[in-house]
Amino acid sequence: MVLAAQGESQAAGAALEQLCRTYWWPLYGFVRRQGHTPEEAQDLTQGFFLLLLERKDLNAVRQEKGRLRSYLLVSLKNFLAKAQRRAMTIKRGGGRALVPLDELILRENAQPESATELTPDRIYERHWALALLEQVLARLQNEYREAGKAQLFDELKQLLTDDPTRLSQAAIGQKFAMNENAVKQAFHRLRERYRLLLCEEIAHTVAVPEEVEDELRHFIAVLQS
Repeated sequence: MVLAAQGESQAAGAALEQLCRTYWWPLYGFVRRQGHTPEEAQDLTQGFFLLLLERKDLNAVRQEKGRLRSYLLVSLKNFLAKAQRRAMTIKRGGGRALVPLDELILRENAQPESATELTPDRIYERHWALALLEQVLARLQNEYREAGKAQLFDELKQLLTDDPTRLSQAAIGQKFAMNENAVKQAFHRLRERYRLLLCEEIAHTVAVPEEVEDELRHFIAVLQS
């Protein structure tokens, strides 16, 4: 993802936008957990991304640097350590459309951070995992919508969760005039496609293919913690 975001091409711009959208919420969550108000955290997170772009730090990143998740968190910690509050006069947005702050505010209002003992690092990890999960489910939903199976997707994806209100496979079969075996096969295909897309998303953020499985195990562990 970092390599694709380098340069001035249209493809680089699209990759850069995806990178910002994926990591904005996790990084913002880390800053909030440091004790900053929402407004302060917005300014600090925005300032971090703007500095990253203005200094073209991503152009210096090479594949041997390792996981993007770790690289950005270390960079943010360095940024926060050097930032003096009296010098923080960053304008929100800075003239660049990264991630609209109104999206961030709406998301925080809809998903208030519970009072837990999670450290800032754990908050960051959890938001990172949820951001990847959202991207994978969005890609899956789009594929099923294009195939004219959007409603089936809405029911099958619930089988991936522990939601007590979800329909059983038998109930899904009745709803869509499918026998239970057909539902089982459909869910198996969705689950396999889900895993493949998840591996693809993770592969965008690691240096070498050998790291994908380790990062996938880490992703699962974060969601289960």
